Amino acid sequence: MRITVRIDRPLGSAHPKHPDLIYLVNYGEVVGVPAPDGDWQDAYILGVDEPLTTFTGRRIAVIHRRDDIETKWVIAPEGATFTAEEIMAAVHFQEQYFDAYVEMTEE
Repeated sequence: MRITVRIDRPLGSAHPKHPDLIYLVNYGEVVGVPAPDGDWQDAYILGVDEPLTTFTGRRIAVIHRRDDIETKWVIAPEGATFTAEEIMAAVHFQEQYFDAYVEMTEE
């Protein structure tokens, strides 16, 4: 299944409430898919090394937070593969503040 993400925090941008937190990957939301927190589903984009405004790819994993209600989808281009360890390393800049783990989903 192909998933489209609207990027609101492109690669290299700062977090709106924490300007010292710089996004090392593109990050956005899957409009139309409700998340547990009541907003749209959040998603990290891996495998793209330039800032984006939108991206369509496939979901390869879900990041669960044991200490937070939110989950984060991991979206990648067709043909791109990542291990759970590579995913956590790529999103460590933000997930280091949570008790997070990766569930591989390959859709």
